[in-house]
Amino acid sequence: MKKNAIQRAADAVGGQSALARLLSCTPQAVQKMCATGRVPAERVLKIEKETGVSRHELRPDLYPV
Repeated sequence: MKKNAIQRAADAVGGQSALARLLSCTPQAVQKMCATGRVPAERVLKIEKETGVSRHELRPDLYPV
């Protein structure tokens, strides 16, 4: 199964718990993002900065090419 952008971001920093720590949110919030593939707009830039996964991949509706 192909991983979505937020799953790749979590993998880049060592997993969902590690990403939750970087974002100062709960692991459950990250798990929900990974399960749905939907990243809240206010988290996109921080995730991009910390993981290298582009804002376009995370939210193409907000950051088109």
